[in-house]
Amino acid sequence: MYRQLQEELFKLQEKHFNMTKQELENIITEQQNLKNLPNNKLIEFMDKLSADFEITKQNIINTTIFLDKLEELYNNTLKEFQSRNK
Repeated sequence: MYRQLQEELFKLQEKHFNMTKQELENIITEQQNLKNLPNNKLIEFMDKLSADFEITKQNIINTTIFLDKLEELYNNTLKEFQSRNK
């Protein structure tokens, strides 16, 4: 289970295509001018933000699962260690 989860995280990191810092800065700058932007620019921004949101959300979920599994593995190991030292 641990190895499978680790492999899934590595695959996810390889596929992680966040927008560039410059693209994000551009979207932030343009927030003051949204009313004057053409629809195609708004759609482009929404697509980038939506894709980044979904990737980030999935990363958080997968990392949380990974963290829970690490905690479980640690607790199992600690329990065994403590049982040997009584």
